[in-house]
Amino acid sequence: MHMIATEQNEELILQKTRDLCAALLEDRRFRDSREHLESFMADQAAQSQYREVSERGRVLREKQIQGQSLAETEIDEFEKMRFDLLNNPVAQNFIELQAQMNEVQDAINKMISKTFELGRVPEEEDLKCGDSSCGSGCGCH
Repeated sequence: MHMIATEQNEELILQKTRDLCAALLEDRRFRDSREHLESFMADQAAQSQYREVSERGRVLREKQIQGQSLAETEIDEFEKMRFDLLNNPVAQNFIELQAQMNEVQDAINKMISKTFELGRVPEEEDLKCGDSSCGSGCGCH
């Protein structure tokens, strides 16, 4: 199936996308999120701490994937770093912000994917996930 879009349809889609972006900007939670993001971007120590924990977590995951066992000291050290990070209010707000943004993006992507899949605007029931039979592409896994 080929999707042929005219310039008029493309412009309509772009305008609706702009409308969605405007709605996000008007949302109080988004404005609060921007403040948290700006606080994080201004705090070099929080950024460094976040990068260190992320990098250490990546290294430990790679070791596990490769079948290597993790030493207790590695795990304890990572957990301490992670605990310290989560006790930093600026970093904690940033992490929560990321989770919220991912939820919004996932919901939007799920709606778009279901629209393509169904050939119509999905109803609320179409977006529910009752079990694992819906597959990995539905956005709920």
